[in-house]
Amino acid sequence: MIIEGMTVRFGTFTAVDDVTLEVPPGSIVGLVGESGSGKSTVAKAVCGLVPYTGRVEGLDPRRIQMVFQDPYASLNPRMTVGASVAEGLSVPKARRAAEIERLLSLVSLPTGLAGRYPRELSGGQRQRVAIARALGAEPSLLVADEITSALDVSVQGAVLNLIRSLRAELNLSMLFISHNLAVVRYVSDVVAVMRKGRLVEVGPAEEVVGSPKHDYTRELLEAVPRLGG
Repeated sequence: MIIEGMTVRFGTFTAVDDVTLEVPPGSIVGLVGESGSGKSTVAKAVCGLVPYTGRVEGLDPRRIQMVFQDPYASLNPRMTVGASVAEGLSVPKARRAAEIERLLSLVSLPTGLAGRYPRELSGGQRQRVAIARALGAEPSLLVADEITSALDVSVQGAVLNLIRSLRAELNLSMLFISHNLAVVRYVSDVVAVMRKGRLVEVGPAEEVVGSPKHDYTRELLEAVPRLGG
């Protein structure tokens, strides 16, 4: 996917200003910046949730799936886990149960959870269900918007490890949004740093973290004192 010259305006306010960014096939591109930097607006624009000018090329918009920040709000409380996962499936009815089991296993959840409701699950389990639901639509691009920020610290690492394993197993392309540079570095091949609606630095993850060129990137690094761990 290639984003070219993306600009998003809300009235007179420019939230995203002339952003150009590529997500190569099978790669994770991490978009990082503080709150209000415009990164989540980029995610929503890519998914067609907010209007923009510019171009998004290389993908069928119907094959872009988004996983939202809050797993407590993104799942319908009246639907079972299995029904939620089945929302995006295109397989025949006779194969749906098996496909739901496959997707739950893919995100390391017991298949027995299919009959439960979101209120019966932990935050980490709910986010895994949301990921499974997105994968059921066989996306060419998965957009993950702050998917660990609403989770307990003890759960975040497991979800990040899941993201890495899914990329390796499925050759998944992903735009991964976070305010935390340590998180972005851990899962991403490429890091793009965003500030006040504009990209200020883009490069291989280890290069951006190991030898940042922009003062703002250095500020983000200084805010994560134990990044090396």
